Amino acid sequence: MSTLASRGTEPVKSVKPATRAKRVKPVKRVGADRRRHVLGLTARYLTLLLMLVVMLGPIVWQFLTSIRGRTENVYAGVLPSQPTLDNYLRVADSFPLLQYVGNTLIVAALAITSNTLFAAMGGYALSRAGWKGRKAVFTVLVATLMFPFESVMISMFLTVREMGLVDTLIGVWLPGAVSVLNIMIMRASFLSVPKEVEEAAVLDGANEWTRFTRVFLPAAKGALAVVCITSFMGAWDDFLWPLLVLTNSDHYTLQLGLKTLAGATTVNDQRIIAAGAMAALLPMMLLFFALQRFFFKGVGEGAVKT
Repeated sequence: MSTLASRGTEPVKSVKPATRAKRVKPVKRVGADRRRHVLGLTARYLTLLLMLVVMLGPIVWQFLTSIRGRTENVYAGVLPSQPTLDNYLRVADSFPLLQYVGNTLIVAALAITSNTLFAAMGGYALSRAGWKGRKAVFTVLVATLMFPFESVMISMFLTVREMGLVDTLIGVWLPGAVSVLNIMIMRASFLSVPKEVEEAAVLDGANEWTRFTRVFLPAAKGALAVVCITSFMGAWDDFLWPLLVLTNSDHYTLQLGLKTLAGATTVNDQRIIAAGAMAALLPMMLLFFALQRFFFKGVGEGAVKT
């Protein structure tokens, strides 16, 4: 009895439930997944490398052509054997480069100012509810993006001619005073501003103009940078419209000046033409690198809410 009693007082040991055996992934499947992952990454990087070559290849070739010596064959190899910067000095001697650059900067400055102001005001109006016809105006503006510039080019020219702005820099700037795309960018950026922020400003007694300048514009710095870059690029690269409007060479923009450089009878050197093209490309690259942080921020702001 004592033995049974002593056995009865012994603590009962808990029995752990049998655990399921973990499935071991086959070695062959792990190796196959790894090879598939490596092949996928290789294909992606090769595609990106191909895109990089296609996009930057002409620019690199143009730069290498612009620094070739006078006696060197343009198509002899990739790298120049006699690199020099004399071709850039010869560009300035071949045509009034500074004058054309100044005319283009005037048009670009006007385009940046007007697009920044009008696109911000238009985007703010389209992003605010409470007025009739907002959706109809937005639909009409979006529909205009489907029409190419060539389809309205003649009517624009007739309008500018009736206004007496032919052969003037104002006539070059006027059709690009505000872009529908820039209005859409600013609208998307303003829509991403929380409503609570605007309601707090209203409670503080801020009127419409104060909310626009003190609340919405500071929150859309990235979008404003995008508008500045696109406006500058549009004015700097424009060739067809200045070709129609301008007749006096004193009012030529840089792109028209490069056309005269390429078509001049006294200048038939690919090195000088390439140097002029690189000189025209340099300001856009500098502007983009200076504002790239705000540019990508603005693209992200526009992608938050549309």
